[in-house]
Amino acid sequence: MPDLRYLTRRINDSTPAHRDRAIDALRALAITGVVLGHWLVTAVTTTDSGTLTDTSPLTRMPQLAPLSWIFQTLAVFFLVGGYAAAGSWERAQAKGTGYRAWAATRIRRLTRPVAVLLALWALATVGLLAGGVPAQTLRTLLTLVLSPLWFLLVYIALTAATPLIARLNPLWPLAVVLHVDLIRFGFGGPSWIGWINVAAGWMVPYCLGSAWARGALTRRRTPLALVLGGGTATAALLLWAGYPTSMVGVPGAPVSNLSPPTLAAVTFGITQCGLALLLREPLRSAMRRPALWAGVALANLSALTIFLWHQTAMLITTSLGTTAGTLPGLSTPPDSIIWTAQRILWIPAFAVALAACAVAFRVFERGGPQPTPAGNRRHTGSQALPPRAVPELQGAEHG
Repeated sequence: MPDLRYLTRRINDSTPAHRDRAIDALRALAITGVVLGHWLVTAVTTTDSGTLTDTSPLTRMPQLAPLSWIFQTLAVFFLVGGYAAAGSWERAQAKGTGYRAWAATRIRRLTRPVAVLLALWALATVGLLAGGVPAQTLRTLLTLVLSPLWFLLVYIALTAATPLIARLNPLWPLAVVLHVDLIRFGFGGPSWIGWINVAAGWMVPYCLGSAWARGALTRRRTPLALVLGGGTATAALLLWAGYPTSMVGVPGAPVSNLSPPTLAAVTFGITQCGLALLLREPLRSAMRRPALWAGVALANLSALTIFLWHQTAMLITTSLGTTAGTLPGLSTPPDSIIWTAQRILWIPAFAVALAACAVAFRVFERGGPQPTPAGNRRHTGSQALPPRAVPELQGAEHG
C-alpha cells in the first residue's frame, strides 16, 4: 500500500500542468469499450467434430444489439488520434522537424508492438501445427487475434496522412461515405465499393479530432450539434433505411455496419464524438483525483499493448478453463441471456490474463527497457520503487 500511494503521487506530480488529462481519459474509455465489447460478443466453443469455433451471442439474441452502442467506441479512438497527431505535427513543424522524421517516429511506435505479436503468434502457429491442432481450430484462433489489426492499419494510414488531412473539413469524407452507400444500397452497385468507407468513414472522427486540436470545437453548441445531428441521422437510418441495429458485425448477417463502415456507423461515430466533447470538463475534474489519474495514465502507456493482446488473453483464459471441463459462460454456446450474465463473471479473469500480457509486452510499446540509475531509488516500506515505474509524462505527447 505505501508503494501504491507513492506511485500514485509520483504519477500525479510528474504530469505537466498544461496536459489535458481529458484526452487520456477518453482514450482509456475508448480502449476499454473495444476490449469489453470483444470479450462480450465473442465465444469460443467446441464443435461436434472437436474443433474450436467462434460464435456471437448477437446471432441468437438480436435483442442485445443495442449493447453494441455502448461498446463500439472506435470513433472516440480516432477522434483522440486525430487530436494527438495534429498537435504533434504542429509542434514538429515549430521545432523544424521534417515530415519523414516525424512520421517515422509515430509509425514506429505503432508497428513495433505489432511485430512482436505477429512473431510470437507465428511461433505459436508452428507449434500448434506440429502438435496436430486441427486447421479449423487454428483458423479460429488466428482470426480472433489478427482480425482487430485492420483498425491499426487504418490508424497508421491516417497518421501518415495527417499533414494532408489535418485541416480537411469532416464534411468531405462524410460526403464520400454517403455517396458510397447510395451507390451500394440505393442503386445496387458492387459490394466492393463499400471498402472505400474504411478510409473515408474513420477519417470523419479523425478530422474532428484535428479540428479539436486547432481549437475549432471549443464552443458548447458544436458538440451538442454533433450529438443531435448524428443521433437523429443514426435513428433515421436504423428505423427507415434498413441499416442493421448492431454497430458491430454479426456473423451471418447480410450487412455489417462495421465491415466495411456504413453511413449509420459514421453518423453513430459523430454522435459519440459529440458526447466525448461534452465530457471534456467532467473528465478534467475527475482526473484531478490522483488515484483516478494514475489508472488512466498507466492504461494510456499500455493502450496499444492492451488492444493487441486482449483477444490473446481471452483465448489463454478459455484454454486453461476448458481443461476443467465445460464452464458456463466460457466454453458454452451463447444461446440465452443467462449466458451473458455468466460471461460477465469471467471478465475479471480475462482482465488478469490481459494484465499479465501488458506487463510482459508493454516494454515494446515504449521503445525498449531503460536503465535505472543505481542510486536513484526511493524506499517505501518493504521494497524499492524504481523511478522507471512512473510514467514518463513530462513532455510526453497525447498519443
